[in-house]
Amino acid sequence: MGIGIRREKIREYLLNCGEASFTELREICPDVSDMTIRRDLAYLEGQGFIIRTRGGARASGPVNGINGIKEDIYSKRSGINVEAKMKIGMKALVHFETGRAIFVDSGTTTMCMVKMLPDENYSIITSAPNICMDLMKNMKPAVTLVGGKVSRDNVSASGEYSLKFIKNINIDIAFMAASAFSLKSGFTSGDYYECELKKAVIRKAGKVIMLMDAGKVGKDMPYTFARLRDIDILICDRPLPGEIVKEANSCGTKIE
Repeated sequence: MGIGIRREKIREYLLNCGEASFTELREICPDVSDMTIRRDLAYLEGQGFIIRTRGGARASGPVNGINGIKEDIYSKRSGINVEAKMKIGMKALVHFETGRAIFVDSGTTTMCMVKMLPDENYSIITSAPNICMDLMKNMKPAVTLVGGKVSRDNVSASGEYSLKFIKNINIDIAFMAASAFSLKSGFTSGDYYECELKKAVIRKAGKVIMLMDAGKVGKDMPYTFARLRDIDILICDRPLPGEIVKEANSCGTKIE
């Protein structure tokens, strides 16, 4: 059983049952060690899916009931670190230019950014349907939505069709988002297909601007899509550790 399948199995079990003891979770994942299950629980908690308890875990919100209601994970994440996301978004706005092909990545931080974007003649491409709809509230921007399979958790399109689309367009400036960052693993995300799309966008972009709150530093997700050397500007809400600043300076990445 792959890591993604196992974690989804644990998440679905908690959504259906509400809570479970560690013994129960070990029974549904008999082929891995206790430490692996603990790492899975830590990952799921970090994503806002669950809350670890003494001796087990429980779903972090409404569970599947008779009507099949599930928690809106994206909405839950969007309410975390709002002040930091708004600060990052304000910093990023100065890099928007008309007459350029601009890609806006999915994510709650990029959503904060576009909500503050003035109504100008921007040409924007995005893989996030919710960001597309928010931009459409303005009259002047030209907005293109990347097609593909949409993730309910990230509200992002990815997959084969998305990659084909990106290969056939031009991108001047890409505003990207990451789930985690460390010097060892670089910028990482929890979804393989979304990771591949991010890689494709970064390869095409003339300038790459990463938006990331400092709370994600020192953490790793399963899939790496970029290193510090692959981006031009890293925008954070507060100063970063000295070793990261040193590495950024050595590879020509500006930190704002």
